[in-house]
Amino acid sequence: MTDVHIVGAGIHPFGRHDDKSGLDQGVFAVHEALADAGIAWSDIQFAFGGSSAAGNADAVLPRLGLTGVQFINVANGCATGGSAILSGYWAIKSGEFDLGLVVGFDKHPRGAFNADPEEWGLPAWYGEAGMMLTTQFFAMKIQRYMGLHGIGVETLGLIAEKAFQNGAKTPHAWRREPVGLNTIMNSDMVSDPLTKFMFCAPAEGGAALILASDRKMRELGLAGPKIRSAAVRTRVNGSFEVFSPSLEIERGPSPTEIASKAAYELAGLGPTDIDVIQIQDTESGAEIMHMAENGFCAHGEQEKLIRDGATRIGGAMPINTDGGCLACGEPVGASGLRQVYENVQQLRGRADGRGVEGARIGYSQVYGAPGLSAVAILEA
Repeated sequence: MTDVHIVGAGIHPFGRHDDKSGLDQGVFAVHEALADAGIAWSDIQFAFGGSSAAGNADAVLPRLGLTGVQFINVANGCATGGSAILSGYWAIKSGEFDLGLVVGFDKHPRGAFNADPEEWGLPAWYGEAGMMLTTQFFAMKIQRYMGLHGIGVETLGLIAEKAFQNGAKTPHAWRREPVGLNTIMNSDMVSDPLTKFMFCAPAEGGAALILASDRKMRELGLAGPKIRSAAVRTRVNGSFEVFSPSLEIERGPSPTEIASKAAYELAGLGPTDIDVIQIQDTESGAEIMHMAENGFCAHGEQEKLIRDGATRIGGAMPINTDGGCLACGEPVGASGLRQVYENVQQLRGRADGRGVEGARIGYSQVYGAPGLSAVAILEA
């Protein structure tokens, strides 16, 4: 089986763009990725793409050119982008194709995500109790986690402070100004203990990647990071995830733990081999929990690591170097691909002003409802 490389990467800045549709932003990202690779749309043999609120992803086709290319729409909650890259990875790894596209874009209305419980197999009362509103679920989950592991509320603020500092250095981020810890801690409470600056917001944006086999990459005279592994896993009995109606007495591993373990095994690597990290941070608490679930520390060690600066650029484990979801916002179809785009920029030495010196291995993990996680590990 062939190695798979990312030879082109494009992004439409995240945020609010009243003059552009989600589709416009997706098409923009594809054109950027094609230009980055120096290839034409007619060269593309397959595509996988996803969008949650901006229509079907394959609506890009009339705008790009009707070439008969295989295009498959992907939908997997907030892990849509991670699932799309896994699909493209498999398509080339199998030997079926040599050159393809993965793309994601979205344009969400203002306000919190508020899903219909019956669409997720849950009774109406679950929504009436407020638990389909993810701000409340995440707040309750991190409250319990902090109590179990002795983590203070200020740690949540330090994560947000780091996010906005990194976002200020990132051209594709939505929030481009630093926000001080005092402001974060004393801003409006949304769901205790999470204030408004500790949450990401539904957003707009697009991201696209061009994938190539090792042979095709050499044939075209291109270069790009190798995908060492990609994995998607869902919840098991005992997992406590978004839209879980109850907490089991006998706990099972989270889908992030399962996906992370699978990706490390496929790559032949471990957490200490990783140089730059992008993990899901829909709110500050998610970054805390995902640090441990992805193997970067033990449960309860996060507070010291964060206070010591380990997760900042220049630290031992730089996390969410572009500001993550907190600074970029979360357009569901594009969010997971934005993480991989950032790692591509880091590994190519193109992350001006926020680069991780000497980065060779990049890790990304995106989490989605109702309990799944996607991980991708890249090598420069």
